[in-house]
Amino acid sequence: MKKLLSVLIFLQFISCNKKKLTEVVEVPLPSTEVKIEIGDPDDVTANEGTFRIQKLNYKYSSLEPNIDAITLENQYSKQYLNCTNNLNNIIAGTELENKSIEDIFKNLDMNNTDLRNNAGGYYNHSLYFDNLNTKSVVPQDAFLEAITKDFQDLENLKTQLTESANKQIGSGWAWLIVDETGKLQICTTPNQDNPLMPKQIIRGTPLVAIDLWEHAYFIKYLNQRTKYISAFFNCVDWKKVGEKYEEALKK
Repeated sequence: MKKLLSVLIFLQFISCNKKKLTEVVEVPLPSTEVKIEIGDPDDVTANEGTFRIQKLNYKYSSLEPNIDAITLENQYSKQYLNCTNNLNNIIAGTELENKSIEDIFKNLDMNNTDLRNNAGGYYNHSLYFDNLNTKSVVPQDAFLEAITKDFQDLENLKTQLTESANKQIGSGWAWLIVDETGKLQICTTPNQDNPLMPKQIIRGTPLVAIDLWEHAYFIKYLNQRTKYISAFFNCVDWKKVGEKYEEALKK
């Protein structure tokens, strides 16, 4: 049953005898019982085109309490899906239609805003979702050796990546990448840019992508970006990141 709020609205009517009349109005409060239905990521499919969305091996609620289901569903079924569909529409019937996303980045015209934003949004989200898991598996083998060489240990890597992410003003992404020499590096990019695009200060193959757009964390963490990043690390599959590292070295 909805609660009723009695609001006193003072209406001053200047009459011949200058009396003030007070009217009491009953205004119903909005119901606090709002039920939000969470969908199934398996039901999300991009339109026909070159690029398909990264299928999740977990449900939207599987990463709680670190990443809430509402935020994850919004990112996956709306933000990511829109970028994928837009990218497919942009390249349809062009010479880019049969190219890989990496090849599209190689000769990307950075003044082509639509292609730049949607290609970046597609790639960045694909990596973000692919690295998440219900259990944070620790780094192993050659990747662990690289972390030890370039950052001393995993905790120091996390600390430096968090510091870099917090310095990024506004929307964007924080990255762990491997450069052409095999060295692990940390960097950030604005908006939907990434380290594979031209004119980047630090370029290389992305291994970890942290989404710094507010829609990635605001519902649960408000403006507390550091807490969101800490929670994100609880969901990173470092074994899978290590596999990406070894694949990058072979290129």
